[in-house]
Amino acid sequence: MERLIDSVAARRRRAAVAREAGLRDRVARAAVELFDQLYEGAVLIDAAGTVLWMNDKYRAILGWNGMDPVEGRPVEDIIPNSRLREVVASGRADLIDIFEVEGRQLVVSRIPLKDEDGKVSGAVGMILYDRVQSLKPLVDKFQGLQRDLEAARRQLADARRAKYGFSQFIGNSEAVRLLKRQARRAAERDITVLLLGETGTGKEMLAHALHAASERQAGPMVRVNTAAIPENLLEAELFGVAPGAYTGAGNKPRDGKIRLAHGGTLFLDEIGDMPLSLQSKLLRVLQEREVEPLGSNRVIPVDVRVIAATSRDLGRMVEDGRFRADLYYRLNVLPLRLPPLRERLEDIELLADALLERLAIEQGGRPRRLTDRAVARLQRHDWPGNVRELANLLERAALLTDEAEIDAGHLDGLIAAGQPGTTVADPVAGADPVAGADPVTADEPVCVAETVEPLREALAAAERDAIRRALAAAGGVKTQAAKLLGISRAQFYEKLATHGIEAGVPGTRS
Repeated sequence: MERLIDSVAARRRRAAVAREAGLRDRVARAAVELFDQLYEGAVLIDAAGTVLWMNDKYRAILGWNGMDPVEGRPVEDIIPNSRLREVVASGRADLIDIFEVEGRQLVVSRIPLKDEDGKVSGAVGMILYDRVQSLKPLVDKFQGLQRDLEAARRQLADARRAKYGFSQFIGNSEAVRLLKRQARRAAERDITVLLLGETGTGKEMLAHALHAASERQAGPMVRVNTAAIPENLLEAELFGVAPGAYTGAGNKPRDGKIRLAHGGTLFLDEIGDMPLSLQSKLLRVLQEREVEPLGSNRVIPVDVRVIAATSRDLGRMVEDGRFRADLYYRLNVLPLRLPPLRERLEDIELLADALLERLAIEQGGRPRRLTDRAVARLQRHDWPGNVRELANLLERAALLTDEAEIDAGHLDGLIAAGQPGTTVADPVAGADPVAGADPVTADEPVCVAETVEPLREALAAAERDAIRRALAAAGGVKTQAAKLLGISRAQFYEKLATHGIEAGVPGTRS
């Protein structure tokens, strides 16, 4: 009985082995048919570099007839200069290569084969294309994608390159010459710079010039206006976003402007408007030279030079608790004050010529000229909006007249309409500097202390009157009133607080 059981078991084992061998044969035949269909040629070698199998297509390419045996021979005897043995030795695939056989260039692929233990047991070589020209459509498409990528990179680099140099910061006054000397020294040192000045004085232009003259000029110049971005978006804009940080953040990380400025300069405009909650994160960037994206626990090292700018009094904001003292001291390493236009009136003619020339280039035609009377009229204006206001005024004057010269008469109405109550009295001989007063004669002795108002108080009174009139003209809308005055919204709010008239204007709204 035991013999019978053993015999049955033995037959079953032999049948299982036969079935397994048959299955392997069927799989092998299917693999051969697949190789014949997919590839122009295929060869299989063992770990010793001996040919185990080669299809008829490969034999034909090599010039071997169907009767000559190739199995059992070293692969180099059948395929001269074959690199299949190198693939076996390294265990690394050579997915695509150009291989020359009998004067023909073949596109081939070589893949190592491994057993169940992960040990290399051989390699297979396939001819993907029997002519390199077959790859031309694929190569052309790849080259096109490469060209598009390079073009996009060049455009992005151009957009992040400095747009201005020191030569474009126009002025020959002593204040401008001193500023340029200080700025050039600052450009030579890789330190944080704080630009202080009223709106329209050219802070962004000077920041670009600092970058262009620095050792970082080949790196990106990235600008962020902290006053123009909503507080809930500013953190993501500056520091970047980790995947899934919030709903809609996406599954890919997004770099912030600080990361984008790596190797270059980060210009933070209107830094005084940055929320207190983000000031501590910016301080970490300045101190530790690293950034932590929103929703991430990983810090990323960054190499950026920070140039900050503001039209606000940061020292007073620190005293009022509206700006971090430690961040202020970090930013205030090298402060550069940009003089307002009213402190360099002698530069107005140079600035006007450059602005009119730029207008002619943008709009076509010959540049307009200013008469001496027009220059004198411009020099009597107070310019609360500085160079930006001057550019706006000249553009309107050029649009409203077809004459080659712009005279004082073309400017009077525009100045009065754009800046109500802010012009400085014409210093005509014999006239009282206080508007509306009667001329002072030698026959009418007066007490100067009683009749002449101090200049500071006169200017403050004129500014208060201008703000009230602008608010009235704008129907109480503060943003519109700021536009009428030619100043930024931040500066307008600061002036409201300075003069204490914010609460005194009923019906005002942002």
